[in-house]
Amino acid sequence: MKVFLSWSGNRSKEVANLLSEWLCCVIQAARPWISTRDLDRGSLWFGEINDQLKDTTVGIICLTQENKARPWILFEAGALAKGLSTSRVCTLLIDLDPKDIEDLLAQFNHTFPTSDSIYGLVKTLNSTLGASGLDIRVLDQVFKTYWPQFEEKFKVVLEQTETHAPSKPRPKEDVLGEILENTRLMSSRIRKLEVELDRGRIREPFDMPMGMLHEQVISMVDAGVPIEMILDQFSGRMPKSMLKELIGNAERIKSKEKG
Repeated sequence: MKVFLSWSGNRSKEVANLLSEWLCCVIQAARPWISTRDLDRGSLWFGEINDQLKDTTVGIICLTQENKARPWILFEAGALAKGLSTSRVCTLLIDLDPKDIEDLLAQFNHTFPTSDSIYGLVKTLNSTLGASGLDIRVLDQVFKTYWPQFEEKFKVVLEQTETHAPSKPRPKEDVLGEILENTRLMSSRIRKLEVELDRGRIREPFDMPMGMLHEQVISMVDAGVPIEMILDQFSGRMPKSMLKELIGNAERIKSKEKG
């Protein structure tokens, strides 16, 4: 059973990593997939994530004040929603209340970082396994054994990551329009990036020398990937000021070539 863990931003990433490790202890048949460590070395992350979304059984979107309106989270939520007939999607509200969530995200089942709520999520995952799932009495015992570990590590994540103030609500029309636009862009962007990969223009995305990181950013700008997504993906891998300058230079070059 593949469980796709969607994240964006440092706090969300740390919780997704924690959830990935913890779920494997509680339900051994679960196969959590998270982009921070499960992307094949040398693969094109954009296309790889899109492929992983296609055969996901359960999707868990790790939401925070920081990322609840980010384009990448909205894209993955939309992609997961396409498979609702065969898969289940829920949101884990890390530092949010339900009133903070807007459509499209508001339509999913919310999970909270409490014992009862996380147990409900675990039961959902277990029921998805059908006959291969754990007996409910065994599941109860396993959950009681491992819950204190999750609770303790979750508190550490909150203490060690930045807390963001609530943002002003966006008009629903803007959010839905952005989701639609991002979804339409994904297929064409992925196809173009895969062509560039075949030509050898894009290199291995992780553990790259700085020069190769620069090359990948430039290729993504050239392919028309939304700037917010580029900033999201390369944040922490190079200084933000350098990343913005690189994107700006790439855009200027692209404009001159068009002119």
